Amino acid sequence: MLHCGTQRLETERLILRRFTQKDALAMYKNWASDDEVTKYLTWPTHSNMDVSKLVLEDWASSYSDEKYYQWAIVLKEKGDEPIGSISVVKMNEDVSMVEIGYCIGRAWWKNGITSEAMRAVMDFFFDKVKVNRIEARHDPRNPNSGKVMMKCGMKYEGTLRSFDRNNQGICDASYYSLLKSER
Repeated sequence: MLHCGTQRLETERLILRRFTQKDALAMYKNWASDDEVTKYLTWPTHSNMDVSKLVLEDWASSYSDEKYYQWAIVLKEKGDEPIGSISVVKMNEDVSMVEIGYCIGRAWWKNGITSEAMRAVMDFFFDKVKVNRIEARHDPRNPNSGKVMMKCGMKYEGTLRSFDRNNQGICDASYYSLLKSER
C-alpha cells in the first residue's frame, strides 16, 4: 500500500477534508450529539461540545501519520461546515485491505451524500493507496447503512452473528466488500 495520509477529495456536491478544531460546534450539533445518528455506532453520543473538542484534538494530532485517514464530509452549498465523517476504522496491510466507517447528520439522510462520499474514498484507496480490498460492515438493524454499501458496488459477504458491539450492545455484523479487480 502506498500511504499518503488524509488528502482533500472533491465530488460534484462534496468536499472531503481534514478536520480542524474549528469543527467542534458543527460536529457536535450536526451529528455527534444525536442519539439517532449514533444508535448503531461503536462510539457513544457526545454529551457536550467538550467531548467533540477532545475527539477533534486526537484526530488532528493523528494527521501526521501517513496511515491515518479521517475526513470531514462538507456540502459545498453549506460553506465549510462538516455534516458527517468518513474514515478508515480498520486496516490490514498484509492483504492490502481497509475497512471504511461513516456517519452523517440526520438532516442529510437519504440524499445520496454518504454514498457519494464513500465512492470518492473508495476511488482514492484503489487509485492512490493501491489497496486490493475495501470492506465495510453494519448492524443488520440499520439497513440504510447497507444500502450505502450496495449503492457503491460492494458485494454482500455474509452476516456474522453476535460478532460486534455497538451502542445497542452485542450485535450481528453484516459485511460487504469490493475488490480492485471488480471495479
